[in-house]
Amino acid sequence: MEWQRQAIRIGSTALLLFAATLFVLHYLHLGADFPNHSPWMDWAKYTDEGWYGDAAIRYYLRGGWRVPGDFNPGAALPVWPLLEALVFHFTGVGVIAARALAVTVLGGIGVCSYLLLSHRSTRDRAMPLGRISGIAAVALLFSSPFVYAFGRMAILEPLLVLLTLCSLLVASSVRHAASGGSRTLRLVMLGLLVASMIGTKTTAIFLLPAVAVMLWSASGWQVRAVLRNTAVAAAAAALPALAYLLLLKRHGLLPDVQYLFAANAYTAISRATFWPVLGETLQSGTWIGTELYLMAAAMLLLCFRRAVWSDAVFVSLVLWAVGYLAYIAYHANLQPRYYLVVAVPLTLLLLRGAVHLAAWNRYAGLAAAVLLAGVLVSDTYRTAHYVAYPEYTFRQAATKVESVVRAQPLHSQTVLSISGSNLSLMTGLPSICDDFGTMRLEDRIAAYRPGWFVTWNYVEDDKMEALSQFYRLTRMVSMPALDDPDRNLMILYRLDPREGTVPRRRRQGEPHGQSTT
Repeated sequence: MEWQRQAIRIGSTALLLFAATLFVLHYLHLGADFPNHSPWMDWAKYTDEGWYGDAAIRYYLRGGWRVPGDFNPGAALPVWPLLEALVFHFTGVGVIAARALAVTVLGGIGVCSYLLLSHRSTRDRAMPLGRISGIAAVALLFSSPFVYAFGRMAILEPLLVLLTLCSLLVASSVRHAASGGSRTLRLVMLGLLVASMIGTKTTAIFLLPAVAVMLWSASGWQVRAVLRNTAVAAAAAALPALAYLLLLKRHGLLPDVQYLFAANAYTAISRATFWPVLGETLQSGTWIGTELYLMAAAMLLLCFRRAVWSDAVFVSLVLWAVGYLAYIAYHANLQPRYYLVVAVPLTLLLLRGAVHLAAWNRYAGLAAAVLLAGVLVSDTYRTAHYVAYPEYTFRQAATKVESVVRAQPLHSQTVLSISGSNLSLMTGLPSICDDFGTMRLEDRIAAYRPGWFVTWNYVEDDKMEALSQFYRLTRMVSMPALDDPDRNLMILYRLDPREGTVPRRRRQGEPHGQSTT
């Protein structure tokens, strides 16, 4: 009826304006702390924004993207630092610029989420509520306190989510190619997107089944078409990846790639721990929002109908969420940020399933809409609290470190710290990592002669052992920062060389010491 269509149109417009307002709020207070005293205790807020943008940070601060022997993840994961480097070309190095890029990526996630949920089913029947479900999904994403906390961080997960959504959209568009050339162009684009996913975060391989199902559906499930299209897309992904690996080998950079895999190869899952780890992995999914998570799980149970499972969008979202949960369980390092890659498909899955429910039984669809409205109101309230009460403890501590270091220009300004890359992003001070690197810590200290050491709460025994060979540690200042009981006091030490043990500068061409890989 006309009045129903008019009501849906008005409701969609109002919801879209609400979602847009929520998104704009993400750009406020970009220099603030990750929300203190939140439900998510994640070490990424101390390290990852600097580590995974280090190649771009160092390029502009030191003239080269790599520090030999230190932690150089950009060799294996080049996509995000390349984007940051483009932004820093116009803005200069800074945490606000990096986080503004992350929020812009989040905006792209919202646009692609809307486009995906407006997609037709595999039987080419228009989803009657596709538009409003897409807008509702975007509103839920932008209202989520979990997405607000992690979507504003300059980390890898938001970009991985965006590229996965783009891959699904391009894969689905293969069906509508008007000619063979158009189809090939889309398949090549899909392959490049897949390569970019893996170049953003190698765990993207767990998301490839979701992309494959979308491509196979767009190929009409015809064996010859599926094999042909998959081969073209796979070749388009493999060729640039292989060329990049050959480039790394030619320049002797493969040890940095190997070290990244070696440093992340640990897992706590085994035959004995399989069920406890799996249970904890699934239980930790409530970090994204207990109500939303349980509703998404219930949607899987309610939607075992042929019309639902013949919907390639629904199936792809299921495989996406399940695939990444499988990675999290295998890795058995339950950091909340990993669940951002799960939160987006589960939110979209929930809205896609609600549309199917409404088509099956309008009262069931209405009940789902009421529950989702309740989640939207509750999440908006919590996110508004984070927006209204920003804290700047980490930034203030970093500023204090910078002022002390720059006040002694004759002393080496290089900072040694596990949070050194974050400090470089915030202050421009050069840094090396005290934890990860292809050289032993003693060799890195001898090679780069840091003048300052920044630690959290206390000096760990292995760090003291390495430093005491060369330096006396003079405590300069301590500053409260962030909220982790194990890491809530930043301490700055000046490194004063011991007599007769001053680390010499490495001569050009001299080896950097023993590799840990």
